[in-house]
Amino acid sequence: MTVFDFLLLVAAGFGAGVVGFVTGLASIVSYPALLAVGLSPVSANVTNTVALVAVGVGSVTNSHAELRKGGRSLIAQSAFAAAGGVVGAVVLLVAPEDSFEAIVPILVILAAVAMLMQPRLRALAAQRKFPRLYPLGIFVTSVYGGYFGAGAGVIILALIMICTSESIWRASILKSYLLGLANLVAAVLFAVLGPVHWVAALAMAIGCFAGGWLGPPIVKVIPPNLLRVAVALCAFGLAIWLWVS
Repeated sequence: MTVFDFLLLVAAGFGAGVVGFVTGLASIVSYPALLAVGLSPVSANVTNTVALVAVGVGSVTNSHAELRKGGRSLIAQSAFAAAGGVVGAVVLLVAPEDSFEAIVPILVILAAVAMLMQPRLRALAAQRKFPRLYPLGIFVTSVYGGYFGAGAGVIILALIMICTSESIWRASILKSYLLGLANLVAAVLFAVLGPVHWVAALAMAIGCFAGGWLGPPIVKVIPPNLLRVAVALCAFGLAIWLWVS
């Protein structure tokens, strides 16, 4: 890997960190960048998962006080996210590469529609929460996050906003933390069993940490409705990209 490739991945990681926290679409920036510097699809996938851990670390570093308000419920959510990350990593290592390709664009579109309809759906739900659906949704989304993850942020962001009464700012923090945790446990397995390109992972992680750290203050000042619509529109674009790529 050349110095130019290293710097390119740092820059791409920074973009992925900001985009990932703000919209949940980090992989649409980071994964193509890893392919561009010559990594194979499988190596790019596992290297991407390892590097994106830094987005969660960066955002948690700048929002840990907010996360602590989650109390015991956050511990339960963390357990489901970690378990999903393990399952997703195992699936990636043993299953055919195209296992999820057919359904992922559909999931992303459904999440985008849910984001656009979130105010109406929350109004219909009133103050009710969904204690069974919510942790199951975290687990399933984390499985996908450990497997590949493009669009996982949009899916889990929509899940949090539909199943809870959290604001989009706090939902973004929870999304980044839970997916970061899923990526972390998957990364541990990939470090032992997967073809991680460690130099590329380091370069990407440097940028991801910086981008993730900047994410919370950026989201805090963006009008919630504008951010919600922007995320949904980006998700539709991601679904199209996944279909044609």
